[in-house]
Amino acid sequence: MKRFLVHFALALLLVLPASARKWKQAASGREIDAELIKVEDGKVHLRLADGRVGQVEVISLSLEDQEYVASLEKKSSPGGSGSDWPAFRGPNGDGISPDTGLLAKWPNSGPDKLWVYENAGMGYSGFSVVNGNLFTLGTRGDDLMVVCVNTADGQEVWSTAIGTDEQKGYSTGWGHGPRSTPTVSDGKVYALGPQGTLACVDAASGDKVWAKHLVDDFGGKAGGWGFAESPLIDGDKLIIAPGGDDAGMVALDKNTGKTIWEAKDLKPGKAEYATIIPVTINGTPQYVRLFEKELVGVNAENGDVLWRSPFEGKTAVIPTPIVDGNQIYVTAGYGVGCKLVEITSDGEAEDVWENTTMKNHHGGVVKVGDHLYGFSDGGGLICQEWATGEMVWNEKDRFTTKGSVHVAEGKLYALNEDDGTLTLAEASPDGFEQLGQFQLEPQSENRNPKGKVWTHPLVIGGKLFLRDQEIIVCYDVKAK
Repeated sequence: MKRFLVHFALALLLVLPASARKWKQAASGREIDAELIKVEDGKVHLRLADGRVGQVEVISLSLEDQEYVASLEKKSSPGGSGSDWPAFRGPNGDGISPDTGLLAKWPNSGPDKLWVYENAGMGYSGFSVVNGNLFTLGTRGDDLMVVCVNTADGQEVWSTAIGTDEQKGYSTGWGHGPRSTPTVSDGKVYALGPQGTLACVDAASGDKVWAKHLVDDFGGKAGGWGFAESPLIDGDKLIIAPGGDDAGMVALDKNTGKTIWEAKDLKPGKAEYATIIPVTINGTPQYVRLFEKELVGVNAENGDVLWRSPFEGKTAVIPTPIVDGNQIYVTAGYGVGCKLVEITSDGEAEDVWENTTMKNHHGGVVKVGDHLYGFSDGGGLICQEWATGEMVWNEKDRFTTKGSVHVAEGKLYALNEDDGTLTLAEASPDGFEQLGQFQLEPQSENRNPKGKVWTHPLVIGGKLFLRDQEIIVCYDVKAK
């Protein structure tokens, strides 16, 4: 079997849910256990148990393996419409879309608008897209809703109340409603409300399956803006961080909600807002989570804390960590900055570098190649070198001052939080090159005066999705 590689191309033609199985090379009979990530250009991309990723020609596999790949390809419709985005920041937790064949530049008016949906409810929840349906959260009146919308025409498929949003008990000075993005797995949707409601509903019907409460059931403690992380699904487990002083992270059976383990040695106080990342470092599967005062790795099997790295966050620590091999990048706003942490072969966390080049408030950072891209408070849109933390370039005009970022086909989709202007630019260390720009329209008339356009943009299946509170707008970004 071909040598396994750590890095591989960003362009994807077929994205598939991770499926652990044994793969066999026809010529040698060699077998290997690995998870299938994708099929592209006649090759399967596989992830080994130690986290390494490699690619193998389909034709070199056993007939059984070839038939298995063919059956999966039949389930996926052509033209990118079979691509799924089942969780916040996507199936790999990196904020990079698998789409190809997208517009390289936009006309002056922006891409064509396909549809507008105006009943998503209040809030800042992002999108998950699976099997042609978009899932999000919103507050309608006092009801906390999970909403399903058909991506083809923007028509509501179903909506289900999973609890109430009392619009108190967490800061609503910038607007109330959910901040978390739902996660979709094996026909179920998993959703977290700002006051701690955690619910599982059926993806086809919206029927409730089970529910828990992070405060009542696990002694959790929200940050000042409520619970906002997005649930992680790893195999049959749902992983989430209630915070508090009882068990800072818990693993639940995703089918029943039953507790599998509690990280009793993790007592972070406030849960804060970052989402958990599953990784394998030094051969040990683990969950990485950033809290206000520390970055931690927790054993995936039993919840034991494996390592800790101090982080002097303040006010609100929001961005999700980025993991590459045994290195982890974290950042936060309010003047805190960023750092790169390396987990040594002895399982110790050591800082590689630390600076204030990137002070990312909440819009996220994306790693493309050897560079990072995101908004830094006071610095605008920034390109930062992974290895050294040095700034390569920054762009700071009135449209690229602060917001959120997403990457598709090597392009940055940079959303300005103040007025909903979306800028298309090259994700390149060679410098900022603008390729298009337009303003989200319509925008909510019901948004809190202090609120911003905070929902992250998403490109999937040839469509661009933007949201301002109750309004979701879909654009066609496929190349003509």
